[in-house]
Amino acid sequence: MKVFASPSRYIQGENALFEHAKELLTLGSKPLLFCDTRVLELVGKRFMAYLTRYGMRVVHTRFSGQASEHEFTRVLALAEAQQVDMIIGLGGGKTIDSAKVVADLLGLPIVVAPTIASTGAPASALSVIYTDEGNFQRYLFHSRPPELVLVDSKVIAKAPKRLLASGIANGLATWLEVRATQQSDDKTMFGNAQSLATFAVAQQCERTLFADSLAALQACERQLVTRALENVIEVNTLLSGISFEAVTATMPIAHAVCNGFTIMTGNVHQLTYGEKVAYGTLVQLFLEQRSVEELNRYIHFYQTIQMPTTLERLHLENASYDALFRVSQQAIGEKEHLCPMSPRFSADEVVQAILAVDQYVKNLDR
Repeated sequence: MKVFASPSRYIQGENALFEHAKELLTLGSKPLLFCDTRVLELVGKRFMAYLTRYGMRVVHTRFSGQASEHEFTRVLALAEAQQVDMIIGLGGGKTIDSAKVVADLLGLPIVVAPTIASTGAPASALSVIYTDEGNFQRYLFHSRPPELVLVDSKVIAKAPKRLLASGIANGLATWLEVRATQQSDDKTMFGNAQSLATFAVAQQCERTLFADSLAALQACERQLVTRALENVIEVNTLLSGISFEAVTATMPIAHAVCNGFTIMTGNVHQLTYGEKVAYGTLVQLFLEQRSVEELNRYIHFYQTIQMPTTLERLHLENASYDALFRVSQQAIGEKEHLCPMSPRFSADEVVQAILAVDQYVKNLDR
């Protein structure tokens, strides 16, 4: 059986946050607005004022910074006490993932309003769960994707260029994982057959990102909303999110390696999710024994957009073999979404690929 899941409505463009009260009112009139302090000052207060003008009674709570069980429990209790009828997640990936968890537990509509374009979280029906310390814990699958996604391109154009580049790396990883699933003829992580639609969407991710990313990053640097930037925002937030659900339980190597890095200590935690996914993408290419031409294309592209391609850039140049082996064990372990079926690669193979990427790139750069 094939299943294609996507948000009920996706709206993207300049001032998208401030021109669609009608769509919001069809979902509820007493929303819980969930965002961190920085986002509140950046756009949250203005958004709350806009909603209030249309008769909504907005309840605000601050996101603590971690998509953890403790955070969900706190927000869940507040939402129940205030008797809200809708959840709005305003901010980055962890804020959005947390909002989706609370909405799903309460059976309420979820509205997602990303302020950065660094993950596919806005359009997906899953959340990445972490411990309070920031270590990857598990994936949580929801009953449905968001009812409404509002993507304000003007807001995202003002976000740091580094975060847009991170989303580009994340989108490319999704394509590689979807392709691997299609070639292995496996079922997706939801137990369904991969649809033609999701494969086509994932393929468009790669085409668009290689074509438009450099121009989009230049526009973001100047805080300009251009066609290239709009295209990349759409790939990073919508196309990446809906195509990730076409990945099998055994093939998302790039994201699994990224999650494995969360068990390390030190400056690796200064990197964004997408920066760690970029290195995981190269590991996947090595494990799949892809052509030198394809591998070099990705390496050179990542270096151009300032993604890490060596262990030194990950701040892991001094990591021991045993430490990297534990990263590999995490990547194929019980908490990872590689687990529901037998993993395609062993921890030994994964750690060897992590080291092989580092050595290959260093030799390539000489």
